Amino acid sequence: MLDTLNRHLMHPLMAWREGSTHLRHLRTLRRTQFDPPEVIRARQLAAVQSQLRHAWDTVPYYRAAWTKAGVHPSDVREIRDLEAFPIVTKADIRRHNRALVSSVYDITKCRVKTTSGSTGVPLTTYCDEAAMQWKAACTIRSDEWSGYRLGQRVAKVWGNPEYRHFGLKGRLRNRLFDRAVYLDTLNLNDNRIAEFTQAIRAHRPGLIFGHAHSLYLLACSLKKSRVHDVRPNGIISTAMILHDWQRTVIEDVFGCKVTNRYGCEEVSLIASECEDHNGLHINADSIYHEVQADGKLLVTDLSNRAMPLIRYQVGDVVVPSNRVCKCGRGLPLIERVEGRDADYVLTPAGHLISGISLTENFAVLVPGAAQVQIVQESVTLLRIRLVADDAFGDASRAKIAELVRDTFGDSVAHDVELVDAIPQEPSGKYRFCISKVAREKLEAMSV
Repeated sequence: MLDTLNRHLMHPLMAWREGSTHLRHLRTLRRTQFDPPEVIRARQLAAVQSQLRHAWDTVPYYRAAWTKAGVHPSDVREIRDLEAFPIVTKADIRRHNRALVSSVYDITKCRVKTTSGSTGVPLTTYCDEAAMQWKAACTIRSDEWSGYRLGQRVAKVWGNPEYRHFGLKGRLRNRLFDRAVYLDTLNLNDNRIAEFTQAIRAHRPGLIFGHAHSLYLLACSLKKSRVHDVRPNGIISTAMILHDWQRTVIEDVFGCKVTNRYGCEEVSLIASECEDHNGLHINADSIYHEVQADGKLLVTDLSNRAMPLIRYQVGDVVVPSNRVCKCGRGLPLIERVEGRDADYVLTPAGHLISGISLTENFAVLVPGAAQVQIVQESVTLLRIRLVADDAFGDASRAKIAELVRDTFGDSVAHDVELVDAIPQEPSGKYRFCISKVAREKLEAMSV
């Protein structure tokens, strides 16, 4: 009853009160996902052409870069014509940040997104409110493929809950509207997992959402404790590669298929599995994607006009697909994501910290850090590999020391190793965290 009331009354009421358009967009997206592939491609071409014209007219970086490359938006008559345009990298965003912002938008009124993602490279991007509403609708649509329905309770295995940043108002909204409970992956231990288990048994969430490996550890804990009555409608795994062996355990414990979802902070949702769980559907209503010969993914954001990202190299490697999914959706597919992973690290107290959570709460806070990698050599020693830019100095080293002390305690020492570059692995992966000591703890938890 509460789920239905929340879906049909509270969500529309809150959207009306906030002037949000995401529910109206959601109704459209639910219908158009079943359009034929050729209709979706035509819609993408029109959206790409419109975004190119907007970028040429209002974004200084693109006008200069495309003039230098000898290309113009009018050159794109077919979608493949976009291949002649220059690629935008993370380094380009960091170096030319404000020049990538449209002149018709006031960035003080845009959403600011700061992240280091799975690559350890701090980035700041801006998104206009209209695009945020569209992206929110796209994400809800894909979430519903898991079996979850808008308005149901949610359990999140996730660090740094956003509602905490909004004080009492945030806590009230979460309790009465979002109705989410969290297992904070910044301090993962047996006691916290046990408390969370009790919470979700009482909470009875329609959706469990979290990092792939954190979901796996939760499933292992429930299996070990012989807890068999947590039965959500859907489970969504994101932020890390979901390995088949993890999927098997999670699905066995929760009696529910895992929906693998893929995205990044810069453009939000990129792709998600549907009910068929055979490849991931590209979020073609919000992005246009290209896969290069070496598997590197390029995305063009079709909705964000404040800071358009066009032929943006995400930094991940994917396996392309030409299949049409038997679910009936015309949205294009990729087979899988191969280039995203992050280790856990182990504290002296025996607690686990998610590498993804460290990415969100550590790397972006170090001034002058162009790229960061944390290597845990032992329980009491961290090696911080860092590619520095001109802003790196004594304050940066002091901030690193503060972060290590606050996160790991006084007994953990650290070395800062300045390097020219942090290379990807042969698979194309970049590992933000490498722990040489957490594996035994993880293996013990999974027994």
